[in-house]
Amino acid sequence: MAPRVLVSDELSETAVQIFRDRGVDVDFQPQLGKDKDKLAEIIGNYDGLAIRSATKATEKLIAAATNLKVIGRAGIGVDNVDIPAASRRGIIVMNTPFGNSITTAEHAIALMFAVARQLPAADASTQAGKWEKSKFMGVEITGKTLGVIGAGNIGGIVCKKAIGLGMHVLAYDPFLSNERAQEMGVKKVELDELLAQADFITLHVPMTDKTRGILGKENLAKTKPGVRIINCARGGLVDEAALAEAIKSGHVAGAGFDVFEVEPAKESPLFGLPNVVCTPHLGASTTEAQENVALQVAEQMSDYLVKGAVSNAINMPSITAEEAPILKPFIKLADVLGAFVGQVTEGPIKQIEILYDGQTATMNTKALSSALLAGLIRSQVSDVNMVSAPIMIKEKGIVLSEVKRDKTGVYDGYIKLTVTTERQTRSIAGTVFSDGKPRFIQIKGINLDADVGQHMIYISNTDVPGMIGFMGTTLGNAGVNIANFQLGREKEAGDAIALLYVDGPVEQAVLDQLTANPAIKQAKLLTFAVE
Repeated sequence: MAPRVLVSDELSETAVQIFRDRGVDVDFQPQLGKDKDKLAEIIGNYDGLAIRSATKATEKLIAAATNLKVIGRAGIGVDNVDIPAASRRGIIVMNTPFGNSITTAEHAIALMFAVARQLPAADASTQAGKWEKSKFMGVEITGKTLGVIGAGNIGGIVCKKAIGLGMHVLAYDPFLSNERAQEMGVKKVELDELLAQADFITLHVPMTDKTRGILGKENLAKTKPGVRIINCARGGLVDEAALAEAIKSGHVAGAGFDVFEVEPAKESPLFGLPNVVCTPHLGASTTEAQENVALQVAEQMSDYLVKGAVSNAINMPSITAEEAPILKPFIKLADVLGAFVGQVTEGPIKQIEILYDGQTATMNTKALSSALLAGLIRSQVSDVNMVSAPIMIKEKGIVLSEVKRDKTGVYDGYIKLTVTTERQTRSIAGTVFSDGKPRFIQIKGINLDADVGQHMIYISNTDVPGMIGFMGTTLGNAGVNIANFQLGREKEAGDAIALLYVDGPVEQAVLDQLTANPAIKQAKLLTFAVE
């Protein structure tokens, strides 16, 4: 059955056709985003939800979306999606961060020109029949210093265009390397230096706890007198009240704002001030940008629902369409390794270590770790998946670490999971053979080679004579057929393990008969989702 996607906001017919061409059943109802009750009533029928800004994917709506797997936002901002609620339900949230990059960067440059030359006020004065040339004395852009806060995708485009205009560019971005800054032709500086030297400041950072109010009263006081400030990123990055006071005092010469702390912005401390240019969040409002993000979200959602590829997800590691088929068997391996330990471990988990050896260390380990964590806690939370598992692990306060290393053994690559509880440390390792099927290759440090079956019995025992016969006889008397039987031991008369692949579920009473033998420490029935 083809996956179903609901489009509840306006998308172009070309974007809708992309869904159809890629094997997705699409329901195009662009006005539904404004009818939250009707949307909540039918959302449970869909695998995907494609939106712009009108649809509000609230916690209540997400709770009603019983089959939803992905929400795609045609645009960069996801303020209208409750990401934590979606993540807890295992729903991937995608955006389209690159479709409107040029458009937003151009808008920032346009606002910079408008503020530098007081264009809106001059236009209004001229059209009112006045001729006030001396009133609208501006400043040149050429030769001025532009401070760019956030030199990522959009900020990087602004830097390039500003250099083309003959400006000197300072960039503050903790993630910008010195080498990349040199390639871009900008000077990487700390925030205080940027504030003190910039004639114009433009912001291009996401809204986070660290960036909220980055230009507040204290930092505004550090700016160069006569500075002009542009914000096309997110409302709340700048303290509007503090900026208004700085403009009134003359310290700040002007501002261009496309985003506001509260939107729609019906009022703001900036409204009505001299040389302040305001626009209603038009950064992405060009015909080209709106079409680009619509096409992009349709492609991304289709690739995920049909091929399992994940791109531009807010709450999930990306998996490209090219690597998805290569990664698939290793994701399965990671899942069964986690499921094994999750089913045999008793007591709260304190620490998790995931070791990637050989070729697995070169793969998309974020995706593999997410799959492993999902398998690990599935015995406790049945509806967990790769999206929600990392969040649940973090919420439980479990310490998680990843280790990558070059090939060390006979296998081209393997994954090893080690879990520590208050009582013990337990480990298991596995690999994928040429047939694409996962194999267990080590348990508790004991080597073995075992297929993964739907129903398996794990036995931990002391290595003493007669154990194989006892296990076989006990299971045979109970009518349990053994499809495969793998053994391993630490040393003679030491710890030993047995992994039995059986044809069906085994009753607890049979497991109790096994553990009644004093040499058997543990006997657990394991269940795995196998194809």
